[in-house]
Amino acid sequence: MKSLARFAVRRRWFVLILWIILAVGINALSVAVGTSYSNSFNLPGTNSVHALQLLQKGFPAQAGDSDQIVFSSSTPLSTQASTINATLDTLRSLPEVASVVSPFCASSTPCAGSHQISRSGLIAYATVTFTGQANQLSSADVTRVETTAEHLRSPQLAVNFGGNAFANQSAPKGSPGEGVGLLLTAVVLFLAFGSLAAMVLPLGVALFAIAIASASTSLLSHALSIAQFAPILGSLIGLGVGVDYALFIVTRTRQNLRAGMSVEDAIVNAGNTSGRAVLFAGATVVVALLGMLTLGFGFLNGLGVAAALTVFITMAASLTLLPSLLAMFKLRVLSKKERRQLADEGPHEAEMSGRWNQWARFVSRHPRRLSVLALLVGLLVAIPTLSINLGISDAGSDPAGSTTRVAYDTLAKGFGPGFNGPLVVVGQITSPRDLATMNSLDLSIKSLSDVAFVGPVVTNQSKTVALINVVPSSKPQSTQTSALIDHLRQTTIPAATTSSHTAIYVGGARAISDDFSHVLNSKIPLFLAVIIILGGLLLMIAFRSLLIPLVAALMNLLAVASSFGLVTAVFQWGWGASLIGSGSGPIESYLPIIMIAILFGLSMDYQVFLVSRMHEDWVHHGDNERAIVAGQSTTGRVITAAALIMISVFFSFAFGGQRIIAEFGIGLGGAVLLDAFVIRTVLVPALMHFIGRANWWIPKSLDRVIPRVALESDEG
Repeated sequence: MKSLARFAVRRRWFVLILWIILAVGINALSVAVGTSYSNSFNLPGTNSVHALQLLQKGFPAQAGDSDQIVFSSSTPLSTQASTINATLDTLRSLPEVASVVSPFCASSTPCAGSHQISRSGLIAYATVTFTGQANQLSSADVTRVETTAEHLRSPQLAVNFGGNAFANQSAPKGSPGEGVGLLLTAVVLFLAFGSLAAMVLPLGVALFAIAIASASTSLLSHALSIAQFAPILGSLIGLGVGVDYALFIVTRTRQNLRAGMSVEDAIVNAGNTSGRAVLFAGATVVVALLGMLTLGFGFLNGLGVAAALTVFITMAASLTLLPSLLAMFKLRVLSKKERRQLADEGPHEAEMSGRWNQWARFVSRHPRRLSVLALLVGLLVAIPTLSINLGISDAGSDPAGSTTRVAYDTLAKGFGPGFNGPLVVVGQITSPRDLATMNSLDLSIKSLSDVAFVGPVVTNQSKTVALINVVPSSKPQSTQTSALIDHLRQTTIPAATTSSHTAIYVGGARAISDDFSHVLNSKIPLFLAVIIILGGLLLMIAFRSLLIPLVAALMNLLAVASSFGLVTAVFQWGWGASLIGSGSGPIESYLPIIMIAILFGLSMDYQVFLVSRMHEDWVHHGDNERAIVAGQSTTGRVITAAALIMISVFFSFAFGGQRIIAEFGIGLGGAVLLDAFVIRTVLVPALMHFIGRANWWIPKSLDRVIPRVALESDEG
């Protein structure tokens, strides 16, 4: 690390130009190639996928994304039927539209869309089936459909759009709150340092790295399946860790300059000490994110690789670009007051004094009482986690007033709450006996109490696939709908197929959501084990201790549980959800695994920065109490400043209007708040005081076997 830092200082212009060439080149290539983001995922072998495959095989015309244009009026819609039908005829001629089913029949004879108008006659919808799935359609394709249908809007007729294709169109492409987060970050940095240069450097390096990482992710989307929200998630993570990593190195450089070191030696020493901690912490985050690859789930693979790439680039920029810029700014990273003091009074070492030293000593005097109090706070915030409902939120959780939310509410009002989450029961027909089984099953489903509507059995032209449309009586996001799906699969269908053994499956968006959640939930224990073991091994190697990794793992679990509790309270229970423009509903089923990976990495950051300074003092003096107080005194200010920056960034992303990003923002921001101001400030030091010298114990036989890694080197 010393050699790398010295190279960055002495060849600072070369390093800067190299980074600029890299940024310009990757961004230019990204613009030329474009993006290929996709929200698609595979669930091989699941019940809903079998249903989808049969449906695509037997009804290829329905294989594209099916969406709705919703009409509502205070007067009977039949008076405007001819105008609506004329517009729908225009939609049928668009190349991206496979079919359009109107709610209004051309004659008195019932037609395919006659059930698409409510009993009151005031609400109706047209079904638009595209030629491809929502993630395969271009923005221009969907916009043409919207623009054509919007011409129908008038004071007498409301027109709104529902379905995945229209939802993708209206999803925010960025985070409006990001600017507020950046402003708050700048304020925190200026208050912490009192220097404009020291404020600009961490923020500028992080933003520069994110620009490269975002373009790299765009290029990567052509090779991996990466979700459309990945760039925003990457910015959220990259900005948080990027500013933090730079902050720790800048802080150590400033301390060295105040101690009288030359500019070069100050930067090199910072790179050789705090830079090692940054490298270790960043590598831990990368390992945690790449741990998602062990789950063998394509959707998560893309997100994990993209996020890990962002963290790696921000870490690399902090270790190379930042030292070169520090060498250019020289003493200007100190405030004017600090420069005057250095000139008038000479060098002065960082002293263990001030409020953080007072707090560290207070913790050392009351370890048991503070441990219990901090633990209760964490457990209290984690309580809502016990009732977490994982799924995939639909338009019912979209911001109030959005076209997809209005369409959702209008359809629920006109056709019942279960209309927005219909199920489709699909069977493979190989003989008349199979068709008879489907007809019998149709009658059995109609007798169920939690079903609002059951359509007749419909077969394809070749009589090889049959389907039954089922509308639950409960909301799509409710647990009752999940219970209905389970009942159909486990009881109703097996009872109907006892003698015929017809292959029958339950599909639909809600069924796919359930299967997706079940698959992911089954993988969480394995993922937790992988992350805990890897993180524990890394900490054991770094600090030559068995108890420090164990305490860190328990603290990380507490931070994760508290984060999930906060997300559940806000987005599932609805506590304050309206303040960020979000409705209440299930928590995204893939959020826990991604959050676990990110939080274990971020929590490890603070653990490494805190304990590395304790370990440095322990190695020098062999006094556990002194080491803990010294580590907390010297890192308390920078850790809380870094935490405030992360909290500002994460919470600012909660106001972007995109529910999944808001969930990440609230969850990560809340976790960092608890981690920095309760766990690392109170609970970890208190427990270490209580444990005593055993903190640093490791069996001699194990100590001889594991490799040695120095996080805090004394070399200049």
